[in-house]
Amino acid sequence: MTQPRRPSTTRGFARASGLMQSRIRAATQSRGFAESRLLTHWAEIVGPEIAAICRPVEVTYGRQGMGATLCLLTTGAQAPMLEMQKGEITTRVNACYGYRAINRIRITQTAPIGFAEGQAAFGHAPKAQPSAPDPKVTETARDVARDVASDDLRLALEALGTNVLSRRKR
Repeated sequence: MTQPRRPSTTRGFARASGLMQSRIRAATQSRGFAESRLLTHWAEIVGPEIAAICRPVEVTYGRQGMGATLCLLTTGAQAPMLEMQKGEITTRVNACYGYRAINRIRITQTAPIGFAEGQAAFGHAPKAQPSAPDPKVTETARDVARDVASDDLRLALEALGTNVLSRRKR
């Protein structure tokens, strides 16, 4: 006797990750990456210090199929430091694969500003330095907090008032 089918609770909806999985797999395999996790979790695999100076670009396989070459993109100034860490990178990447998939690492250098396809901006952009507040705003904040008896509290209120009054209008 067969069990009655349970009605679907998704009402025709599907997870976005399931819809994109085949396209992501095709895109990563075109570059030789059998493990897309190597691209998506690069900082976790090799560590934040190494991930800040390089990115994986391509995996090429030899004629016999054993011993692939991982190509890394870095800036010219970071290449010598990356060269000394090839053994550690190979060990960590092979741990991701679960076997000795990568035998060699090839380092490709690019200009610090990058080229049209692969921009070499590996880290976050530096935060903009705040400009000095307008002297009128500072004087207004000082006038508002003038009657406070505690020096520490008055200075804190002046700083708060300066920040609030100098905030840009959205």
